[in-house]
Amino acid sequence: MKKITDCFATLAMTNSTSLRGKNDRSNLLFYNHYLLYNHYLLVKKSYVYFLTNKNNTVIYIGVTSDLLKRVYQHKTKAYKGFTAKYNCDKLVYFEEFSDINEAIAREKQLKAGNRKRKEDLINANNPDWNDLSDGWLFYFD
Repeated sequence: MKKITDCFATLAMTNSTSLRGKNDRSNLLFYNHYLLYNHYLLVKKSYVYFLTNKNNTVIYIGVTSDLLKRVYQHKTKAYKGFTAKYNCDKLVYFEEFSDINEAIAREKQLKAGNRKRKEDLINANNPDWNDLSDGWLFYFD
């Protein structure tokens, strides 16, 4: 099964001259798919997020373009890295960005800060350090 982004990429590479000779309905269908593709590109979000362990003793900062999937990967320890080693699977903070480059810059800024600044950010938005992903449904094709 093709990913939706693969289908959209195919649509984006199709030039308008290939539409000549086709009926209005197929042109309209193509145009609708093209608009959907452009909308997909425009609303693609990126995230900087903080994970911690059950005792809130470790803070991990990451960046992703798919927060739901990335949190699921951390919770299931899909990758044997820092978060798996230190059991960081509780989402306590995140920020949303429309540009991945802005998210990466923010991640670097946050990582350069001391622990108190990170705790202050979490406490301002989530004073009880609850898992913000509680109740999320994880389903992927």
